[in-house]
Amino acid sequence: MGKKEKKDKKDKPLDRMTATELRKYALELGGIHGVHGMNKEELLAAVKKVKGIVDEGKKAVKAVNVRELKEKIKALRARRLEAREAGEPNRKLDILRKRINRLKKRTRKAA
Repeated sequence: MGKKEKKDKKDKPLDRMTATELRKYALELGGIHGVHGMNKEELLAAVKKVKGIVDEGKKAVKAVNVRELKEKIKALRARRLEAREAGEPNRKLDILRKRINRLKKRTRKAA
């Protein structure tokens, strides 16, 4: 083959792959759902989980996941609506409103 022959995916370390390469690799592996909606860090974690690779040398840093935050916001909005319909005091509604507001700010910072 010519000079433009690409290396096999197995030769390249996972950390060095681009997000597009990781998506293709994850689809080939199977068992990972929502590949196209994931960013590079999420793809790396999912592929390593499927392959059974554990990062022992690095500290486990809890990354802020925007999707999880948005799910929490939806749940809080539902609770606020239920509280409003049940005639809860305004103090409880204010607490829920402030929690939602804080989570929205965290999603903006994470993005």
